[in-house]
Amino acid sequence: MEASFEFEAEVRSQTGTRAARRLRRELKVPAVLYGGEEQPLPLVLPKPQVDKNLEQEAVYSHILTLKIAGQEPVQAILKEVQRHPSKESVLHLDFQRIYADEEIRVHVPLHFINEETSVGVKKGGIVNHHLVEVEVACLPSQLPEFIEVDLAALDVGESIHLSELKLPEGAKVVELLHGTDAAVVSILPPRIEAGGEGEEAEGEEEA
Repeated sequence: MEASFEFEAEVRSQTGTRAARRLRRELKVPAVLYGGEEQPLPLVLPKPQVDKNLEQEAVYSHILTLKIAGQEPVQAILKEVQRHPSKESVLHLDFQRIYADEEIRVHVPLHFINEETSVGVKKGGIVNHHLVEVEVACLPSQLPEFIEVDLAALDVGESIHLSELKLPEGAKVVELLHGTDAAVVSILPPRIEAGGEGEEAEGEEEA
């Protein structure tokens, strides 16, 4: 069953650094909802629910429901999560309103399959991930939860590029629109171990 996410929220009456700090002490997370022709709307969300939802990778590439007290539910995507640089706690959230007929841009995670059984790995090759997500442009109904990358046939010295990814109909990779067909994943040749001389050198250093 496809995941779904709801965020309870209230309109935030006070903004600014001091107000935000007070909210965090009360285990609440300040946020903003923007997009469309409406003015940005400051919000506050309960921290436990935010933390629980953000534990799941899928929340970053899903259409979310914001249940704002006293208003109709709003469909949105999570555009940015600001975290404390050392504590990793959530400091602020940015949500963007979505409309069924308006294109959105979302970073979608890549799921790599058949790595251990790929042609190149069986030869001793080493998988090198260049990207772990890609930015996708599409209508909300075309948004994939993730993009699967199959390494089964990938040999040593070969790569899979953005143009080879399989996306839902209508979805496009933003970098390709800009003319960049970057490598997503490749298989490097096996590492060449040093011979007896390298082992002796290590032994001499230890002695």
